[in-house]
Amino acid sequence: MASAAEVAAMRQAIMLSSFGLGTTSPNPPVGCVILDRHGKAVGAGYHRRKGEAHAEANALGVAGAAARGGTAIVTLEPCNHIGVTPACRQELINAGIARVVISVIDPTSRGDGGAAVLTAHGIDVETNVIPDETLTVLGPWLTATLRRRPYLTWAYALGKDSHHLNERLTADLRSSADLLLSGTAIEEGIPGGHAPKHFTLAEDPTSDLRQWLSDCYATGSRAILAVDAHHRGALHDNLDCVDEIVVAMERTPPAADLTAATADLAPTGFEVADISSWSLGARVYLRRPAP
Repeated sequence: MASAAEVAAMRQAIMLSSFGLGTTSPNPPVGCVILDRHGKAVGAGYHRRKGEAHAEANALGVAGAAARGGTAIVTLEPCNHIGVTPACRQELINAGIARVVISVIDPTSRGDGGAAVLTAHGIDVETNVIPDETLTVLGPWLTATLRRRPYLTWAYALGKDSHHLNERLTADLRSSADLLLSGTAIEEGIPGGHAPKHFTLAEDPTSDLRQWLSDCYATGSRAILAVDAHHRGALHDNLDCVDEIVVAMERTPPAADLTAATADLAPTGFEVADISSWSLGARVYLRRPAP
């Protein structure tokens, strides 16, 4: 069972993994913390984009010789294949790591999986450590991987000043997305954030939203943010392709027609995940249950 120090280190790794949101795709956002043989944190890292070092390699690079006999805390199962970068499970073996604590198993792992290879090399492996917390960052990538289409967030505003609210939504949410779809414009959520060799922009969606999402997945996107009402018809007619809805509502008088103001907030198949209040009103987060 993971110790309190290992759980704390996993939470640190989860926070580090969030720095890769909007840039790692088609790879997952992953964080790693290295503890020495005495349980002291001696290295930490995260994966920034495909083609660059993975979280484990970055953390081991910081830890150096102090990693030998220590523990690697990683949010996703270390990869088991040699691609653009070396296999992470081999990096851990070469570094002399004695124990690996994993939060979520990688469904794309090749062969027996990185955890199995680590175990076969005499390394103590523990899995399924606070996975629900890890999925706050890794969830959209994992959902996209299992469904073979990007995690799609539809954000829009209700109220007289919807244009201003949509601008705020765009500014606040785009950095977690690979693609931003706003009106007829398609751009990277973080301009220039991805490695061009492994990621390309898709064309403007036509009437076939499902095919467009499939094309986006094939070109490297794992998370898409659609803002405003330009594609409202296609999104509303294909709500089963939408994973998350974010609605910004203007504050209204307490005796106003609130039924009309909140009419769009109860689509079938979605659950209220969070509600936040801000100076102009409220922001409601609706999510489809994970697969």
